[in-house]
Amino acid sequence: MKKLNRINTGLEKLQPIKVVQFGEGNFLRAFVDYAFDKLNKEVDFNAGIAVVQPLKDGMVNMINDQDGLYTLFMNGIKKGEKIQDIVLINNIVKTINPYTEFANYLALAKEEELQFIVSNTTEAGIEFIESDTPDMQPPVSFPAKLTVLLYERFKHFNGDASKGVTVIPCELIDYNSETLKKYILQYVDLWKLEDAFKTWVSDACTYHSTLVDRIVPGYPRAEIEEYNNKLDYEDNLIVAAEPFFLWAIEGGDDLKAKLPFHKTDLNVKIVDDIRPFKMIKVRILNGAHTAMVPFSLLHGNKLVMETVNGDFTGKFVNSVISEISETLDMDKNEITAYSEEVMDRFKNPFIKHALSDIALNSVSKFKVRVLPSLLGYYKANKKLPVNLTFSLASLIRFYKGTWNGQNLPVKDGEDIVLFFEGLWKSDDYEKIARLTLQNKSFWDEDLTEIPGLTRAITIALEEIDSNGIEAGFAKFQERIK
Repeated sequence: MKKLNRINTGLEKLQPIKVVQFGEGNFLRAFVDYAFDKLNKEVDFNAGIAVVQPLKDGMVNMINDQDGLYTLFMNGIKKGEKIQDIVLINNIVKTINPYTEFANYLALAKEEELQFIVSNTTEAGIEFIESDTPDMQPPVSFPAKLTVLLYERFKHFNGDASKGVTVIPCELIDYNSETLKKYILQYVDLWKLEDAFKTWVSDACTYHSTLVDRIVPGYPRAEIEEYNNKLDYEDNLIVAAEPFFLWAIEGGDDLKAKLPFHKTDLNVKIVDDIRPFKMIKVRILNGAHTAMVPFSLLHGNKLVMETVNGDFTGKFVNSVISEISETLDMDKNEITAYSEEVMDRFKNPFIKHALSDIALNSVSKFKVRVLPSLLGYYKANKKLPVNLTFSLASLIRFYKGTWNGQNLPVKDGEDIVLFFEGLWKSDDYEKIARLTLQNKSFWDEDLTEIPGLTRAITIALEEIDSNGIEAGFAKFQERIK
């Protein structure tokens, strides 16, 4: 089979760089890059994307080896019929690792047609690190890297307001654009950059909070031969996704003019307020995803579909969603309909979504996606939600890193991994529960103040280690009555 590159596909003409994208993972390539690709092909938007690798270890070299090209498979069921759409995405025109080619990174600031900054650096990515300095090549945090890039653009174009950019972060945190802008301005103050730049950052650039919704399992390792048989070229970056697509972006008519998605059939909603979209999606879909990972892996499952189709684990996920739904102050019929749709999406037979792929940064994900439901349930009912509480205990047990002599796919920041390594040297379950729940760097609050939570987590940890997940859950339910 021929190698996938621009010469072999006749796609040698590159679009001008209009988008700088922080992040090169499966989600961005199956979501944002797909959306801009659709604009290019249907509206002649003519936007090239420069991809910036946000971490030292990344995959821009793999993307560069294929000249930015890759194949997106969208597999699912629509109106009872199986569908599969195959799209060759061709709008990534440059890839940059700022850790090895910092000068090329700064050169992006000088692109005449640059209009948009998009990002998905996970919930842990939008953070303020006070030790970051403007002379680091590059700074550690994503907001600091972006501040450096914006400052370079400001200087190169002499503060021209027309060279401001539209910033559209896709990280799943509340008020993602407001938080990102706040940190950029904090770096401006910390680094004592000129007032004119601060004004340019605030007024010439615009910031738009978002909600993204699409399940993206990524590279289909288990079925790769089947996927390859549908192509006449060799692609090492195939990405699989469901057909469902929703991108809600806060903005008005100005943004609609900049991003004419209304001229396509893509479900992009530019609205005044994304909070209703965000609440139901983050709590139910992302919350159920995050809540299921630890207990399902400990139960022996490997896939989301396997989890929701299992007698025990499927019932558990349904119960998790029921507990979450009770905390949402929204139309109950709408919540029920969305919950049923989510379970159908989880059961998509085409989507082999590995639980290990969802495990990245599980602590910060739990804090954002699941903890508000657990606390909201307690506040409303004056008792703990059984399934969400057991899920939190499973998370703590998961971070021990081993189960039945096998390594678990723990993927998180070094400080978090080291915290649990030290904690699990003890076999005192009450101490493990208490110290984890007290850790404000994880949860932004002391969770031992929630009546009964420390005891419930202690019991759950004892039962998980003594009896496994299924029998342990049954005994946990009996003991906390």
